[in-house]
Amino acid sequence: MRRRYIAAGICLAMMVLLFGGCEKKEDSKTKKEKTQEVHIGITFDTFVLERWVRERDIFVATAEKMGANVDVQTANGDVQKQKDQMNHFIADNVDVIVVLPVDCFQLSEEVAAARERGIQVISYDRLIQGCVTDLYVTVDNIMVGELMAETMQLALPEGGNVAMLCGPEKDTNSADVVEGFEAGILDSNLKVVKKVNVKSWAPENGFAAVNEMFSEVQQIDAIMCGNDGLAGYAIKALSEKGLSGKVVVVGQDADLEGCQRVAEGTQTMTVYKPVERLAKIAAQCAVKMAEGQTLEEQGNKGILVKKTQDGEKVPCWTLPPTAVTKDNMEEVIIESGFHLYDEVYMNIEE
Repeated sequence: MRRRYIAAGICLAMMVLLFGGCEKKEDSKTKKEKTQEVHIGITFDTFVLERWVRERDIFVATAEKMGANVDVQTANGDVQKQKDQMNHFIADNVDVIVVLPVDCFQLSEEVAAARERGIQVISYDRLIQGCVTDLYVTVDNIMVGELMAETMQLALPEGGNVAMLCGPEKDTNSADVVEGFEAGILDSNLKVVKKVNVKSWAPENGFAAVNEMFSEVQQIDAIMCGNDGLAGYAIKALSEKGLSGKVVVVGQDADLEGCQRVAEGTQTMTVYKPVERLAKIAAQCAVKMAEGQTLEEQGNKGILVKKTQDGEKVPCWTLPPTAVTKDNMEEVIIESGFHLYDEVYMNIEE
């Protein structure tokens, strides 16, 4: 079931309400004049995944083109390190902090400290919980799960046993993907026989998890994977059992290796997220917010409202994902320039 969003008029009213909270702090941090340099701090969970490197480069290039200075940090999966980085940004009195959280549930104190100083905070890709950030920029992750479910039903019209290899429980995006997937197969002949949450996004976790699944379940017809990295190691485990290409495997992110596997036929589908546009939007919003402009003034028609698990409302810019299979690989991935033809089809004999 696709999430129903609040009508545009209500959303904009909520934007005024929430951003009004930021503007009340002007006495502690004056709005930037356009002639003054904007200082943005951004901290990433990790650069292990291909997409985060791509998004870092686009964010920095976009913000710098708009005249901003960007301090980039990576926590390497260490939440305490990310806390320290956020506190460094606060001490440095940056204008905006952008956070791709290691753990969505462990950064509320740092967010509160930043906003108390008049520093606005953007949750990037994953929504920080236990507090209210000034903006959340993400892809519609419930729709990601729905697309996975739709593809799996098309691949298994008669139904079958499904194993779910989900992301970490501390990642709220993973929960959204699962919500969309489970709702999508609710009235189908697909049956979930095993569900596992990996402890971290380290791709190798997929290998051990799939082997454990097959030790407990005799027959698995399809595997829903939290991302393409997990899918890759899941397929490695399947290959060792002589099942590569015989079990439906779905993933997300459209990583190069994921797209290669889809082209080769070992992975049924991946989900393309317009991450380049996402990073560009986040950078544009960060600079505009630092300059004191509200998002309405940017002509932003994509603003919705997302609720935290505590029910707090956060302005949210959400972009739609696209399912990618063999049939539309060239149209979605190649023609958009996301990956090159020779890269995707390098293992395919002409």
